[in-house]
Amino acid sequence: MLKEYALARLGGGAAPWRRLAFEFGDWFLCAVLTPPVFLIARRWPLTRVTLARRVPLHLAAALALCVAWAGLGLGFGSLLQGSWWSPYGMGAVGWLLTTLPFGVAVYFSVLGVEHAAHWLVEARDRATQAARLSAQLADARLAALRGQMQPHFLLNSLNAVTVIVRDRDAATATRMLEQLGDLLRRVLRSGGPPEVTLGEELDFVRRYLAIEQLRFSDRLRPEFAVGPDVLGAAVPEFLLQPLVENALRHGLGGREGAVPISIAARREGDDLVLTVTDEGPGPETSAARPGEGVALSNARERLATMYGGRARIDLVRAPTGGAAAVVRLPYRELEPDGA
Repeated sequence: MLKEYALARLGGGAAPWRRLAFEFGDWFLCAVLTPPVFLIARRWPLTRVTLARRVPLHLAAALALCVAWAGLGLGFGSLLQGSWWSPYGMGAVGWLLTTLPFGVAVYFSVLGVEHAAHWLVEARDRATQAARLSAQLADARLAALRGQMQPHFLLNSLNAVTVIVRDRDAATATRMLEQLGDLLRRVLRSGGPPEVTLGEELDFVRRYLAIEQLRFSDRLRPEFAVGPDVLGAAVPEFLLQPLVENALRHGLGGREGAVPISIAARREGDDLVLTVTDEGPGPETSAARPGEGVALSNARERLATMYGGRARIDLVRAPTGGAAAVVRLPYRELEPDGA
């Protein structure tokens, strides 16, 4: 139609402006009739269950749309002409029959667009809800794992105090209880972040080892090999303490003299590698180590929950002949306040 209008203007003839106005007006009427189609589609959507009984309803609605579109088109054309007008020389019935197949196609196209948009929004909402539930389950699981470690740590610490009291060393027991109180305030706090900086975690480990040094006197010799460049790395809270506790128990057990317990941390590419090493029995005897199941299984579950397959913990033979717990997790900097 635009081509005919342009050729008429270039040729100096009378431009068929009424036909051009009718074409634009006819499509405008189609656009006006489109919102009811969306309303009908939302009210009576086509689903696998309702397909058989709702297809006839939508066919009837499509026919009604065609009749309305054709009737409004005839009225609009008559207004343009100033009298009754038959589009392109057609009668009213011919115009209706011409509009019918195209109008039905337009109706079901709009119906398909509405259903596609609805399903897209619904799928996005389901994905958002699934992600929210997954995060909530992960938080609950981490809280449960953390709760599992609290009584474990408390029981072992009280056992250590009991040993000191039994030896009638009141001064040492008092110092131990004071330091234990500082640790328990952190262990039993609620609502803390699941991750802390490596520096904060090492500070907690040093406080724990200070208590154990009161118990084992000069037998315990902790060693730290941690560079300042990794102190801001994010690690799960209370990850190292149970590993250090196992290393201490099995490194000191049945041995005389000073025994080193080594805690090391380094960055390897995109990973942070933490190592806790003792000089006790090698990893081949780890199945017989009491309490190690709680520490390692808890640590593995927390790493899997927080990092998926990107983190792991392995128990290997150390170069000194003892056992080394090696933790590998994604390297990420964390603000000192644990945010």
